[in-house]
Amino acid sequence: DSAVESYIKAIKINPIYFEAHNNLGNVLKDKGEFDAAIERYRLAVQINPNSADAYYNLGLALECKQDLPSAMKSYDTAANLKLNYGEALAANLYLRAKVCDWRRLGQDKDLLEALGTKDQHVDPFALLPLEDSPVRHRLRSENYASYKYPKKLIPKHQHPLKRPALLRIGYFSTNFTQHPVMYLLAKTLRIHNRDKFRVYAYSLDISNKGDMRQRIINAVDVFKDVKGKSDSDVALIAQHDKIDIAIDLDGYTENTGSGILAYRAAPIQINYLGYPGTMGADFIDYIIADQNLIPNESQKYYSEKPIYMPHHYQAQDDTLSISEDIPSRSELGLPDNGFVFCAINNTYKITPSEFDIWMRLLQNVNDSVLWLLESNKWAKANLLKEANARGIVSERLVFAQKVSHEKYLAQFQQADLYLDTFNYNAGATASNALWAGLPVITKLGNGYTARMAGSLLASLGLPELITTKETEYEELALKLATNPEQLASIKQKLAVNRSSKPLFNTELFTKHLEDGYQKAYQRYFDGKEPEAIYVPEQV
Repeated sequence: DSAVESYIKAIKINPIYFEAHNNLGNVLKDKGEFDAAIERYRLAVQINPNSADAYYNLGLALECKQDLPSAMKSYDTAANLKLNYGEALAANLYLRAKVCDWRRLGQDKDLLEALGTKDQHVDPFALLPLEDSPVRHRLRSENYASYKYPKKLIPKHQHPLKRPALLRIGYFSTNFTQHPVMYLLAKTLRIHNRDKFRVYAYSLDISNKGDMRQRIINAVDVFKDVKGKSDSDVALIAQHDKIDIAIDLDGYTENTGSGILAYRAAPIQINYLGYPGTMGADFIDYIIADQNLIPNESQKYYSEKPIYMPHHYQAQDDTLSISEDIPSRSELGLPDNGFVFCAINNTYKITPSEFDIWMRLLQNVNDSVLWLLESNKWAKANLLKEANARGIVSERLVFAQKVSHEKYLAQFQQADLYLDTFNYNAGATASNALWAGLPVITKLGNGYTARMAGSLLASLGLPELITTKETEYEELALKLATNPEQLASIKQKLAVNRSSKPLFNTELFTKHLEDGYQKAYQRYFDGKEPEAIYVPEQV
């Protein structure tokens, strides 16, 4: 607020003070006042129409307002004004993926190899859906971490003389609200063993609303709302709380709080669940994984050392309720009798590679439809256009609306088969579909995002739904769609395994996670550097 006041005074003194308008826009954007921020950025580019940075900032604010076409235009202008402007190029690529605008894909692929992997930095999350290249994903994260979090003057944690009876674990997130990560993690937070752990949550969320937030508050021992505080101040709060292990649940996602860990909030710091990949930061010691997600030979692609869970990396809540009020197919816009391929997922994960296969499946399976998420109106229009170009009429693509989580889970029961995306798998969505009884077909790739669904299916005892090639993926989908008995057998196996296999056993997962925390702390207490940890299987 004081910054806003000072910038406004500066502008009164000099109405064409470009930097004041641009910086005022930045502050207003950070405060969530997007309309006011856009107004300031527009004034800034009027004053200095050659400022690539102002156009980039305008794009960010327009994106926050969900004016995606205008944001893309702004990013394009920024990239044209400044040669090799990586941030603007990456932001534009991500938005075009989000609206399924594939017209410049060949040109985009030529950009990817150098984008964010050399001298420039980009938002590493933006390029995760665009390629399955763990080498480049790590390089981008390392460059981003070096730029975003230069070396901090950090007070060294005093090594304890005695191992604490209770380990204090702190979870840091902007998303202690109705968010996929919290739907997965809420029960684990609640059932942590209080004889061994004291659980803290540090909330950076700008919203105080929602039932999930209250559920998290009730699940932990100490809940601290630290929004609006500087990264260094939050790190000092955690240090004062004597946190032993800090878990970053955001990573390089929107409104990240990772800068807190750059100040060493705790002696041991872990990347988990929110960011699907390496953070490339020397202040993050471990990443929670399993050997399907990060095979031993792939450790070189991660700056963190893996804490290998014995079954799967992803927390689950085996008490998630599925609405008993299941809407009919006709209410959902689906055919009463036709086969329903489901690919409800974020649209930025869809590429022509999957879409070509999906369209061929529709051609080969009579009366079938593809059920997608209407994440934004531009993606819907582009997907319909792409379908028509492949000989598929618009009526065979059905778009789901966003509903409550209970109803969302129930809706999956009206689908026949879930089709995964390749570079960036369904993560929480895949586990939601499986929890609701819907089989998921995936293709195993190289990096974290391309192996998430494979991890879940392996833990659920359904390796027959994991493929390794696009041709295998398509053949399996066609076989199950045209062989009702085989599909029924898979669904029956899924129903049995849901309660008998490890994936949806929250108590067992939590024991394994706690064991991983204990082993990581023991290495620290013994004066050893972080190393890969293999958590033994418990019963």
